[in-house]
Amino acid sequence: QLQASGGGLVQPGGSLRLSCAASGRTFSNNAMGWFRQAPGKEREFVAAISWNGGTMIYADSVKGRFTLYRDNAKNTVYLQMNSLKPEDTAVYYCAAGQGAVSGSRTREYRYWGQGTQVTVSS
Repeated sequence: QLQASGGGLVQPGGSLRLSCAASGRTFSNNAMGWFRQAPGKEREFVAAISWNGGTMIYADSVKGRFTLYRDNAKNTVYLQMNSLKPEDTAVYYCAAGQGAVSGSRTREYRYWGQGTQVTVSS
């Protein structure tokens, strides 16, 4: 099971840190990713990290603002989001990849969390 948390309401320019905690099994050998879905839009890729944290990839829209990292000892992945914009508003989902390295396609991810709402508004 994956449990995403840390969402909320924040003003433009603010920061949030999302967490994705695994329970029931370890995902330390799996890539992990974050996706988001805004109302009326398709789910889109945000960021992914390899099993050991050695490789991260980001969507162009979040590069330089979001940082993804993981703590395998805690079975948790974190998404630090800075300089948030209204267009970042969405439900954010974490997911565990089918292998040690995964990319930006949803079909590369097997396990999904329930999502956490992020709203960026003044």
